[in-house]
Amino acid sequence: MSSRHPESRIVITGLGGICALGTNAEAIWHAMREGRCGIGPIENAELHEVKIRVGAEIKALPDHGIEHKRLVTMDRFSLLAVIAAGEALAQAGLSVNAGNAHRMGAVVGVGVCGWEAIEESYRSILVDGKNRIGIFSVPRCMPGAPAGQISMVHGLTGPVFGVTSACASANHAIAAAVDQLRLGRADVMLAGGTDAPLIYGILKGWEALRVLAPDTCRPFSADRQGLVLGEGAGIVVLERLEHAEARGAPILAELAGVGLSADAADIVAPTLEGPVRAMRACLEDAGLSPDAVDYINAHGTGTKANDRLETEAIKQVFGPHAEKLSVSSTKSMHGHCLGASGAIELIACVNAVREGVIPPTIGFRERDPECDLDVTPNKARERPVRAAVSNSFAFGGTNAVVAVKEFS
Repeated sequence: MSSRHPESRIVITGLGGICALGTNAEAIWHAMREGRCGIGPIENAELHEVKIRVGAEIKALPDHGIEHKRLVTMDRFSLLAVIAAGEALAQAGLSVNAGNAHRMGAVVGVGVCGWEAIEESYRSILVDGKNRIGIFSVPRCMPGAPAGQISMVHGLTGPVFGVTSACASANHAIAAAVDQLRLGRADVMLAGGTDAPLIYGILKGWEALRVLAPDTCRPFSADRQGLVLGEGAGIVVLERLEHAEARGAPILAELAGVGLSADAADIVAPTLEGPVRAMRACLEDAGLSPDAVDYINAHGTGTKANDRLETEAIKQVFGPHAEKLSVSSTKSMHGHCLGASGAIELIACVNAVREGVIPPTIGFRERDPECDLDVTPNKARERPVRAAVSNSFAFGGTNAVVAVKEFS
């Protein structure tokens, strides 16, 4: 019978990531520090009918050692998640065995699903005239597949499930993983998000929404024209502090708190009140006063409405301290990776706390009076970061905010 640990401190002991900026968390962070842009032309010949063919694409996958019989059961979003999870587990120094596997689990957020398998199926039937599709089409495309694949590849038999809440999926997955640890259902949880949306059907859908930038993503800049989609995955290893200390784990930072809310308003248009509630709930859960936060990794998609409303929400939550905050949107570098965004952005927050460096908002060209916070334009800045907040605000009006702080 499990014991509850509602007051247990949760720490981060491993980071894993893959996106257009790099094929591991360290490479991603170095690219962020340098203000490197991963956005460019998408190298997919099948996208010839897509008007905007700009994205943050992973040009080559690293050697992952996954055997072929498992690869054929995976869509790209699952493979990216498994790669990131392997890196995170290795950094955490965790060995999964028969004695501890049942106390280790995974929660992975996705914004869409295995669309590669779906498009292959439609092409087989409607274009090639076949009367059957691939035998693994269903397990490849289901939204819970990345979490299940991580559990099978790494032998985790504790709580394992997927969550999906559009662009807030990764932060919701992290919040759900924290719950499992606080409830005593697990000692270790892998959490994060993954998505691979640079596919014809998904891009045509986003094209119809008329929110895609034609060239690059310029969050908070007055001349911003919209978001740029990217692909990637990010996974963190979360542990109860006492468990991490007992095994001598490397503690990278403390997962201080989470905050969730819903706008209950419009399926696509954001509100001011929902993000405000989520940020306040996160600070309360973390036991942080507004003036204890030094950095906010903004949702910062580069759309006119989102950036303006997020600026106002930050001002409402942080009051006069908002003028002293460092804010940035790393989506300007790795694109909007949908369900993976929050997890990739958590890599930025953890390292900002550890190294005292604020990653920049690149592509910034012109100040917007309605986005008048310090958005760290174009160049990283050094400053002490006691605590950092990561915002994710999604279609459907679902908001999830995560706070990390220096471990002491």
